[in-house]
Amino acid sequence: MASPKRINLALQGGGAHGAFTWGVLDCLLEDEGIEIAAITGTSAGALNGAALKAGLVSDGKGEDRDAARASLDALWHRLAGVNDLRLTTWFAQFAPHSDMISQALEATPIFAWADMASRMVSPYDYGLFYANPLKPVVEVFDYDQVCAHTGPQLYVSATNVRTGKIRVFQGDEISTEAILASACLPTLFKAVELEDPKTGTVEAYWDGGYTGNPALFPLFNRALPADVVVVNINPLFRPDIPTSGQDIQNRINEISFNSSLLRELRAIRFVKRLIEEGQMSSDQMRDVLVHMIADDALMRDLSVATKLIPAAVMLSRLKEAGRKAAKTFLAAHRGDLNTRSTVDLEEMFG
Repeated sequence: MASPKRINLALQGGGAHGAFTWGVLDCLLEDEGIEIAAITGTSAGALNGAALKAGLVSDGKGEDRDAARASLDALWHRLAGVNDLRLTTWFAQFAPHSDMISQALEATPIFAWADMASRMVSPYDYGLFYANPLKPVVEVFDYDQVCAHTGPQLYVSATNVRTGKIRVFQGDEISTEAILASACLPTLFKAVELEDPKTGTVEAYWDGGYTGNPALFPLFNRALPADVVVVNINPLFRPDIPTSGQDIQNRINEISFNSSLLRELRAIRFVKRLIEEGQMSSDQMRDVLVHMIADDALMRDLSVATKLIPAAVMLSRLKEAGRKAAKTFLAAHRGDLNTRSTVDLEEMFG
C-alpha cells in the first residue's frame, strides 16, 4: 500500500458557509490515503479545525477519523440548533435554488433587524443583556484534545484591535476565548480580551479574517509537508458588478476577507519565481505547493445573510457541496499532491 499523501489544511472563515469546509473535511477523513499534518484556521475555519483535531486525538494517537467526523457533525448540529441534520440533507435536494434561499433570508425581518442594528448599534450598547451566542458552541470542546501535542498541529488566528497585527494561537494558547476572538465580527460581538504572553498586557482581538484568512505562514515550517490545501469559501471572482445595497456590502465583505489570503499567495508566487530563476535555493526559502478546494459557483449564489443565519437546509447543502468538491479535487489531483502545485499562481496574479 502506498504511503499516504501528507498535506496541510488552510481553512477560511465565512460564518455558516463554513459548513462547506465541514463537507470537505468529512470527505478527506474518509480517505485513508490522505494524512493531515497541520491545520491553520480562522473564524469558522478555527471552529472546524478545533473540532477535527479534538476528534482525531480522542484515541490518544491522532488517528481516530470516525471520531473526527463525529466531532465535526456535533459542531454543526450545535450551530444549527438541531439534533439531527439528516432529514434536512434529504430535503435539501428538493428545496429552492440556493440564490432563492439567500434572497428569502435577506427578506426576513430577523435579518433586516440584525443588519440595521449592526450599522447603528454597538455590541457594547447592550450592557448586561450582551451575550456571545458562539460561546456555548465553542466552550464544549475538550481543550486537552484541541491543544494536544499528538495529531495535526493547529493554528488559530485573530486580529489585535490596537495594533492591527495578526496573532496566531497554537498549542496551549488555544482556548474558548482564542477561538471566539478568531470569530469576533466587531459589529456583532464585543472584542475578546486575552493576555499577550510577550508583553503581559491584556489585548483586545477581532476576527482573524482581517489579517489572515487563514494565515498561511505558520505552515512554512520545514517539519511539515510542502503542500497547503486552501479550502476557500469566499469567492475570489464575481463576473457581475454588484448594484444593490446588499450585493455591494456582500462583495465588500468577500474582498476584505480574501485580501490577506491573496497577499500571502502573491508572496508565495514571488518566492517560487526566485527559486525557478535560480536566484534563491529551496534551502533558503520554502517552495510551497498550493492547492485549492472551492465551489465559487455555489458561493456566488449566497450572501451575507446565509453567512449569518445557519439555516439547516443550507448547511446540509453546503456540506454536500464540500464533499463533492473534495472528491472532485482528489480525483483530478491526488497524483499532484507532494509533487507540484495545482493552483497556477502566475495566471492568478498575471
